[in-house]
Amino acid sequence: MQNPYLPKRAKIEKIVMENEARDLRTFRLSFPDGDGFSFDCGQFAEITVPGWGEAPFGIASSPLDKEFIEFTVKRYPTGTLTRALHNCREGEIIGVRGPYGNSYPLETMKGMHAVIISGGFAFTTLRSTIKYLLHKQNRSDYKKITVIYGARSPGELLYKDELKEWEDRNDIDIYITVDKGDETWQGREGFVPTIVKEVAPSSENAMTLVCGPPIMLKFTIPVLRELKFEPDKLITSLEMRMKCGIGKCGRCNIGSQYVCKDGPVFSYAQLQTMPGEY
Repeated sequence: MQNPYLPKRAKIEKIVMENEARDLRTFRLSFPDGDGFSFDCGQFAEITVPGWGEAPFGIASSPLDKEFIEFTVKRYPTGTLTRALHNCREGEIIGVRGPYGNSYPLETMKGMHAVIISGGFAFTTLRSTIKYLLHKQNRSDYKKITVIYGARSPGELLYKDELKEWEDRNDIDIYITVDKGDETWQGREGFVPTIVKEVAPSSENAMTLVCGPPIMLKFTIPVLRELKFEPDKLITSLEMRMKCGIGKCGRCNIGSQYVCKDGPVFSYAQLQTMPGEY
């Protein structure tokens, strides 16, 4: 039996600085031993930096990107692992184990409208999902795709080149907002819940995927309920609760649910049956 704690060797092929503060980087990894890495949108994996430990991160690339896997990682001043990872250079070998958790219900969403809402760097797994939905082999399986994405400032927006590409497409409606713009910002200003209310995406034959900081979820979910999204069609991810990945450390549980194994993706209907610890 394979040791569930043993990571695969992964080579850092490319590092992209995502924000002006230089504390968000996207790491593109390959697997030099040739064993690859298969996953579904919404799942996460554990990244290991030898000598420094490991931590869980949502997967930011599409499952259809077979040659590599990507993670976008924020460096925290007190985060030993994230600081060590940000000090790594292209060509270095680190470790990845996974994937873990469940995924967004993309099979269930076929034939439906997709409403995708995110704030901050929680956009990672939803970026994975958008890339998957827009792929030529999948796009016809889904109806209208609406994306609402916000950041604190223009310099904090992730994946700027892709955002521009999506804005130029005619098969996706994307609304980008910042809490407060600067002198060069020409787009929307306002918090994500406010923009959701303004855009007012239809809930008819639609499912919404929402991922963001707890305060964003607190104020966005009531807006979606006002728009008549049913609890079982309102899907979120409790990424902030992810821990060991295999339900052994006992640090991720909410009541009887282990976020690493039973989540991190839950419907609002499921959350209503769980203790309010999230």
